[in-house]
Amino acid sequence: MKLIQNLFDRIKPHVEKGAKYEKFHTLYEGHRTIFFKPALTTGKTGVQVKDAADLKRLMFTVIVALIPCLLFGMWNVGHQHFLATGIDASNWDKFLVGSIQVMPILIVSYAVGLGVEFTFCVIRNHPVEEGFLVTGILIPLVMPATIPLWQVAMATIFGVIVAKEVFGGTGMNILNVALTSRAFLYFAYPSQISGDTVWTYLGDRTAVDGFSGATILSYGAAAAANGTDMMDDIGGHWYSGMFDFWNLFLGIIPGSIGETSVLMCLIGAAILIFTGVGSWKIIVSVFGGAWFMGLIYNFVGANSFMLMPAHYHLVIGGLAFGAVFMATDPVSAAQTETGKWIYGFMIGVLTIIIRISNPAYPEGIMLAILFMNVFAPLIDYYVVDAHKKRRLKRATI
Repeated sequence: MKLIQNLFDRIKPHVEKGAKYEKFHTLYEGHRTIFFKPALTTGKTGVQVKDAADLKRLMFTVIVALIPCLLFGMWNVGHQHFLATGIDASNWDKFLVGSIQVMPILIVSYAVGLGVEFTFCVIRNHPVEEGFLVTGILIPLVMPATIPLWQVAMATIFGVIVAKEVFGGTGMNILNVALTSRAFLYFAYPSQISGDTVWTYLGDRTAVDGFSGATILSYGAAAAANGTDMMDDIGGHWYSGMFDFWNLFLGIIPGSIGETSVLMCLIGAAILIFTGVGSWKIIVSVFGGAWFMGLIYNFVGANSFMLMPAHYHLVIGGLAFGAVFMATDPVSAAQTETGKWIYGFMIGVLTIIIRISNPAYPEGIMLAILFMNVFAPLIDYYVVDAHKKRRLKRATI
């Protein structure tokens, strides 16, 4: 660490106020605080309260919580590749193939996103913000493994600029940046991020006869749109084959890179809750809202998708990933304790409504979270207003 400290000490005189490269001071300070605590205090006199956790450390905690999803996603990309091509392979071979496919997406996300962030730091002369440390890994995890790299770059630029920088940067945005990036691709280039052919990486090989890369949500959307029996389309029943409940829970299915495994998401949730970084109320209420709405549709039962057991909705698509890592975003989520319950519950309810009622958007969690991001301040406003009215009522008694 002494070597790194000496390097920063040699650079410092060249970026201080009045120096030739003064405009790059924010970049210097942002990189320095990755390795060392900030050399700033809130004042010269009085009590100083120190805490080991700053924004950068909180972001690293979220990254640690995301690592299980990333590693499993790499393995699953390779597993689906060999499954589709009919080749036997070891777990190491599956992980290696998946890593080769996923790492470029991750690198492009970070390189492009940080480039945009650094550019805005220099132009606006504000400190480097640590929010993209998490966004940079979230964007690849919500993408299919076959996504073109240039689209990853475009989505990242769009998400950082439109969802964050135009609002003033980290802490000011009302929309989740990673989901905004995914929504951009969904509406601008739908053929690369939806359908049955994008979820499985084939490389230069062809799929075996009879292989389908469709997700269970694709089967459900098709059944709802065409009036077919979802179980006949899948070729089984709820408790067998690829879409067995525990197979879905483990995540050994086609899907976005990091979203398929509910188990890995729950491991991440445990880390976030234990460290106090993520809200367990939002996570629980999202699952509760989804299960409740699934149960309502079970009673309606107009098609086979509606009749799918309610608990299946908790393990398909990106519900678990969205509940743990997207809905709990401390900036765009509700801030009041009561508001968190309402916010999460409505995300779960809207996810199932979008999934079942609109076959054009079989994965509802993305739109549900973005929609509730917009309404989160309104929820908090009415929660606080209700608290004020109750206190005033007690005060006048």
